[in-house]
Amino acid sequence: MSIPSVSSRRFGRHIHPLSVVASLQRLHWLLWLPVLLIPAHAVAANLDTIIIDAGYDKQTTIAVVPFRQGPEFDSQQPMSEIVEFDLARSGQFAPTSRDNMLSFPTRKEDVFFRDWRVLGVEYLVIGRTGVDSTGKLQVDYHLFDVFNEREMLTDTVNTSRAKWRDAAHHVADEVYEAITGIRGAFSTRILYVLAQNLSTPSERFSLQVADSDGQRAETLFTSTEPLLSASWSPDARSVTYVSFETGKQSIVLQDLTTGNRQLITDFSGINGSPRLSPDGKSLAMVLSKDGNPEIYVMNLADRSLRRVTRHHAIDTEPSWTTDGKSLIFTSDRGGRPQIYKVELATNLVERLTFEGPYNASGRLLPDGEHLVFVHRRDGIDHIAWQALGRDDLRVLTQTSLDESPSISPNGTMLIYATQVGGRGILAVVSIDGRVKYRLPSSSGDVREPAWSPFIETL
Repeated sequence: MSIPSVSSRRFGRHIHPLSVVASLQRLHWLLWLPVLLIPAHAVAANLDTIIIDAGYDKQTTIAVVPFRQGPEFDSQQPMSEIVEFDLARSGQFAPTSRDNMLSFPTRKEDVFFRDWRVLGVEYLVIGRTGVDSTGKLQVDYHLFDVFNEREMLTDTVNTSRAKWRDAAHHVADEVYEAITGIRGAFSTRILYVLAQNLSTPSERFSLQVADSDGQRAETLFTSTEPLLSASWSPDARSVTYVSFETGKQSIVLQDLTTGNRQLITDFSGINGSPRLSPDGKSLAMVLSKDGNPEIYVMNLADRSLRRVTRHHAIDTEPSWTTDGKSLIFTSDRGGRPQIYKVELATNLVERLTFEGPYNASGRLLPDGEHLVFVHRRDGIDHIAWQALGRDDLRVLTQTSLDESPSISPNGTMLIYATQVGGRGILAVVSIDGRVKYRLPSSSGDVREPAWSPFIETL
């Protein structure tokens, strides 16, 4: 459960959510502390350089030739570098070093396939950037299958000059999809909480949003009290999260364009784990207003509440199935925390996990048939994967204190929070566990990540 796991870290040790959830009901006595609202365009510290720990044993060789870059963009990072790095961090591609390239074509007619075959290159990307007749950024690019000497993709992107990195991520997305058949997710964004100066008088928590590579981070909201359980709306135009800014737990909905914030709930006790439905019309959450932590669903149009679970155990961490007809949640109703599913039409509850003494924070892949979650093995929390209805649990991570898994919209990768050297960082692993990289930050502890839906950035 994401809510107490963050607050427990403030005291220098990791306490699992279900062992401390009841204590949140006593937080109503906290004094009000000042809160700072920062405009959505305010720039925050980026996550540091990605550290790639592992990739596929047999990677696809690809050469991304330096794009010809117009003088108007001399101050920008070379677009080809961004495209190349996007493909590299997928773990599926091995880019060819520029030092080994025999030629540097930027137009189709300048490509000589023998130059690339001798290097063992399977795919080739070339391009050029400049300004079109209206003054906008124009990117022309091509993708070639070297061995078959054929052009696989050619396109022109015209967009605002300010969208340089967006254009680069778009090119990477299109190249990735043309080769793998899977939609690229490099243009997506990640949401996370940055905790700074922990256990000091200047302790601060901020909600951050950044590109999927950790760049262009922006601060959405900052508080002297914890911010927890952030998640996206299905259209990626707003986010929900838990704030303690008034001295008790509240669920907030914030518009990313205007920065406007709406208070959704602030009942006595727990107001936690908000998750918007696939159609954006309902909000699942955990409330203890009736005495016990239970799952509720709110109709956002009229703010009416429906109680979904009724059990003396702790029910928490709801997430939606892809069709919006059921909720996945964590409960200790069987004696230990495990993951369950409840049908909203019938309230029929089904247990989904059985292996191990602790399974929590369940999230469905976009295919609706596979589940990722936090799995405890030998006393250590890892991220695990399994197909629904099958006894085939697979542990994906080897770090410790792993929590808060969130899946990329194309279902190929997931981001999660972990600790390295006593500091909270974000890490990414592929669904098959073979690709791993880290997104550390020198600005503080990062935690509670949420991967956005697909976003149209151009």
